[in-house]
Amino acid sequence: MSRTITALEPQKRDQERVNVYLDGEFVFGLPLIDATKLRVGQTLSDDEIAALRDIDAVARAVDRAVHLLARRPYSTAELRRYLLSKEIAPPVVDETLDRLEHLGYVDDQAFTRFWIEDRMRFRPRGLRALRYELRQKGIAPAIIEAALAEVDPGEAAHQAAQERITRLRGQSRRDVRTALGAFLVRRGFSYDVARDAVERTLTELEEHEPEYFLNDQNTDNGLEDPYEE
Repeated sequence: MSRTITALEPQKRDQERVNVYLDGEFVFGLPLIDATKLRVGQTLSDDEIAALRDIDAVARAVDRAVHLLARRPYSTAELRRYLLSKEIAPPVVDETLDRLEHLGYVDDQAFTRFWIEDRMRFRPRGLRALRYELRQKGIAPAIIEAALAEVDPGEAAHQAAQERITRLRGQSRRDVRTALGAFLVRRGFSYDVARDAVERTLTELEEHEPEYFLNDQNTDNGLEDPYEE
């Protein structure tokens, strides 16, 4: 059964979209670029109408995703979960993600680099924690490992330690060592990396801020290793 286009009207709230009327009845909207291919008086088959509806569904899903991406980058898996949560049909989601990838809005390798760089800049974490977070984002293991190979865990641990030491001033060297080591391990750094970063940090403090520690407890006194499991 065919239907005839009786009107093509720009939407009042979005001049980049056009309302399509068939036999005097509004049936669907279309992006302006797709509506320019139509004309009043043109007849459309059921299959053509279904195809145009699909075009509109993908266009609206792309718009929804782009608005989300304006906040921060998202992985492909995150966007898929988001679109499906909006009750968008899986085939439309698949085509939407293909469109976004083609447009350069979705790139899991770029997302992984962004995520790691953001963490290193604001909340440095160990490789274990980064790997876990990226897996939760749905990033493929090969992409994760390639990106993590560029990370220097020792420098990241040292940077993370700088965040924490401001809260530990006035404690004994032993207590600072224990608290800082535990903090770095919680951040996902290995025990060896955490130990090295702590010792580096303590040495720097002793050289540049000897008054940082509680004066009468400035040694470890042979106490247990706080990094042992």
